[in-house]
Amino acid sequence: MKKFLALFLVAVMTLGCMTMFASCGDNTDGKGMTESPLPAPEIKGTVEIPAEFKIGFIFLHDENSTYDANFINAANAVKKALNLSDDQVIMKKNIAESDDCYNAAIELADKGCKVVFADSFGHESFMLQAAQARPDTEFCHATGTLAHTAGVPNYHNAFANIYEGRYLAGIVAGLKLNEMIENGTITADKAVMGYVGAFTYAEVISGLTSTYLGAKSVCPSVTMKVQFTGSWYAEDLEQEAATALINAGAVLMSQHADSMGAPSACEIAGVPDVSYNGSTFDACPETFLVSSAINWAPYFQLIIESAVKGEAIPADWCGGIKEGSVVLSGINEDAAAEGSLKAVEDAIAEFKAGTLHVFDTSKDNFITVNGQKLTTYMADVNTDANYEKDTEAIKNGYFAESEYRSAPYFDLTIDGIEFLNSKF
Repeated sequence: MKKFLALFLVAVMTLGCMTMFASCGDNTDGKGMTESPLPAPEIKGTVEIPAEFKIGFIFLHDENSTYDANFINAANAVKKALNLSDDQVIMKKNIAESDDCYNAAIELADKGCKVVFADSFGHESFMLQAAQARPDTEFCHATGTLAHTAGVPNYHNAFANIYEGRYLAGIVAGLKLNEMIENGTITADKAVMGYVGAFTYAEVISGLTSTYLGAKSVCPSVTMKVQFTGSWYAEDLEQEAATALINAGAVLMSQHADSMGAPSACEIAGVPDVSYNGSTFDACPETFLVSSAINWAPYFQLIIESAVKGEAIPADWCGGIKEGSVVLSGINEDAAAEGSLKAVEDAIAEFKAGTLHVFDTSKDNFITVNGQKLTTYMADVNTDANYEKDTEAIKNGYFAESEYRSAPYFDLTIDGIEFLNSKF
C-alpha cells in the first residue's frame, strides 16, 4: 500500500505544477502557500535574436527528474521571452554521461547551433572534447570545474550560489524544529534532520551543510544525519534512504536528489520536508515546507545574447540572489512554523546587504571540525588528476564558497553532521 501511495504521489507531482516562482496550488481547508519571498525576475530581452540562431540543450534525464525539469522550465521560459521558435531551440533528453553526450553535442553543433549547453556534472569531459572538436561553437556546461583552467576559449562553466537558497530553506526547517520542541513533540536533543544525498561530491556536501547551518542559525540543538544513494535520480533508493533516516530518528527531511522518492516517504510518514528544484506542495500538502532552486534563465539569456552580439561568454560564471539565479518557492503556511516568511525575508535582506555569510567561521560554536573552530582550509579549486588542495578558502571570517570557482568546493564534514554511509 505504501509503495502504491508513493507512486501515486509521483504521478501527481509529474502532472502537477513544477514552477518554483509562485503558489503551486490552493488548499481550501487551510492557508496554503505564500507568495515566493525570492521569485525569479521577469526576462526582458536586450537584443533581437536573428531567425537563423539556434541553441541546443543536453539533459541527463527528462521532466520526470526535478533537476532536469528545472533546466527545461528555464529553457522554455527564455525561449518564450526571447520569441524563439521550436526550430531555434533543440532539446536532447535522457543523454547519459558517456560518449552519448559527445555525440549529441557534435550533432547539435553540426545542425547549426551557435551554443550547446549540457546540464550534468558527468557531461563535462565530453563537452570539453566537443568544444575542442568544434571551435566555432560555444559549449556551456552546468556544475563543471574545468573551464577556468582548461584554456579552451569556447568552453564555459556556470553555477549559482545555491548554498544561499539552501540556507534560507534551512531557516524554515529550523523554525519548524523549534515549533516541534515548543509543542512537546520532540525534546531539543531529538531535533534531528535527515538528508538524502546523491554522492559525496563537494556540491552535495556544500548543499547539505548550508541547509544544516540555516537550521542551526535558529535552532542551536539541531543535528543532521545523511544517507547517500550513489545516484542523482533513483526513486526507490531515495525513498528507501528517507525511510531509513526516519527510522534512525530524523523528524524533518531535506534532499539533494532528483526524484519524488524522499518527499513521498515524508508524506507517508508525516515528516516535514524541505524539497529541492521544485515545490512538492501539490503532491505533499501535509509535509512540504519550502523549496529552493537555481534559476537558470538568467544564464541562458546571457549565453544566447552574448553569442548573438559576438561577445565573450565568461569562462566560469556564477549567479546569485542579485542576478535572480537563486529562487525560493512559497512557504506552506499549513505546515511551516509561524514567522517563517518574516525570518526568510530578513535573511534575504542581509544577503543583499552583504552582511550574512553562509559558511561564517567567525561565529562561536557555529562551524567546528572535531571541536575546533575553522580558521584555515586549503580547498581543491583548480581541479587536477590528484585533486590537490591548492587555494586558501577562508577569508574575512568565512569560507568563500564559489568565489574562486563557480562550482562548489566546500567538502568538509563539520560537527553536528553524521554520514550514515559514505562509499559514494
